[in-house]
Amino acid sequence: MSRRYLLDTHVVSHIMQGRDADLLARLTQLPVGRAVLSSITLAELEYGLHRKGQPQRLRNALTQILLRMDVLSWDESVAVCYSEFCSTLESQGIHLSDFDMMIAAHAVAADAILVSRDKAFAQVPAERLSLEIW
Repeated sequence: MSRRYLLDTHVVSHIMQGRDADLLARLTQLPVGRAVLSSITLAELEYGLHRKGQPQRLRNALTQILLRMDVLSWDESVAVCYSEFCSTLESQGIHLSDFDMMIAAHAVAADAILVSRDKAFAQVPAERLSLEIW
């Protein structure tokens, strides 16, 4: 089976806004089930919607995304991967935000390719994290 693409919060936010035709085209070329979200990303998106007063257009966009993508649960194996991942990166002087570390570790634990536009992830060595910038 081909590897899945775990989309980070920035990418999903761009999808929700619907203003990036290249991103939408690339996403629609993927077979069903290949693009997934971390439950951490979903939490960040939900928080953003609540902060903005639940705008209906964005709520509808998130609902449509969730109909087409699975949300990977944060479980014990991800938590264990997270602890090792963070410890290793911090010992190398690499520091990401807490949510970015959690999402990156989730991609590593799921053996998924992280899709992002966040330049912070570029600090992580390629042998630790498969990353694509969309």
